[in-house]
Amino acid sequence: MNHRPRRNRKSAGIRNMVQETRVNLDQLIFPLFMADGKDIRHEVKSMPGMFRLSQGLLLKEMEECLELGIKSFALFPSFDESQKDSHATLSYDAENYYLKFIEQAKSHFPEAVLMSDVAMDPYSSDGHDGIVVDGEIVNDPTLDVLSKMAVAQAQAGIDIIGPSDMMDGRVGHIREELDLNGYTDVSIMSYTAKYASGFYGPFRDALDSAPKAGDKKTYQMDPSNRREALREAALDLAEGADMLMVKPALSYLDIISDLQDFSNVPIAAYNVSGEYAMIKAAAANGWLDYDTVMPEVLTSIVRAGADIVLTYFAKDFAKMMR
Repeated sequence: MNHRPRRNRKSAGIRNMVQETRVNLDQLIFPLFMADGKDIRHEVKSMPGMFRLSQGLLLKEMEECLELGIKSFALFPSFDESQKDSHATLSYDAENYYLKFIEQAKSHFPEAVLMSDVAMDPYSSDGHDGIVVDGEIVNDPTLDVLSKMAVAQAQAGIDIIGPSDMMDGRVGHIREELDLNGYTDVSIMSYTAKYASGFYGPFRDALDSAPKAGDKKTYQMDPSNRREALREAALDLAEGADMLMVKPALSYLDIISDLQDFSNVPIAAYNVSGEYAMIKAAAANGWLDYDTVMPEVLTSIVRAGADIVLTYFAKDFAKMMR
């Protein structure tokens, strides 16, 4: 036989040398859950190892992650129901602890890359990503709220705006408002293909942000649709998105690949809470070897075409790399 592929697998050194896909820490964004108050450290029961942290503890967590080589963070706030209203006005209130923390974190760690979340659901008494009128999530009035939120986050010092709402036209609206207010250097990583997935449950537990009525299927994408993702990508690119995201990741590897082939901007994928939780649960029961499966999952996402991966595995992966 002239061709023996096993020759390239015969030792660890050769396997590493010819490895086609490599995951590195610069590609990873670590999502962090926030809580208002002092000395708060609440583990998310459905996400073992993930915590809602108050500001001081969150700064310590970021410092530890930076020492491990994790440089990028996505920040997700939680708020008491008493602070929420139907128009998410708290989201752009200068006294909002989320905005104050962004300022604080950039002051402490100017080298860190901070990504925000732009959607109404953490601040909405209805729990939806847009304004609800007579049971309908209305698109165009929501854009003004999202833009105010984005401008407030840019003013606080955020590096990347992350619109996760899936309203039509929001990227262009946000880009215009950012530019008009002088924040031309603030990037937009659009949640371009965000599917109406069942894998978001633990995240909603973490932030207590589930819809009070109805579901999100009128604005998040149908999991059975593939071509529609390209339509969303074309619109986001035309409106000024700097990066495109697919969410979730593991059940949508084909979409990641499609967007990588379709566009000329970086492609991100969100390895979401349910994907994290099921692997953690299986490992805890001895059904999977965590140290084998976790990097395999990240490799599959990068192999599919993701340049950037938002993942709750980031810290464990960094420890493994070290």
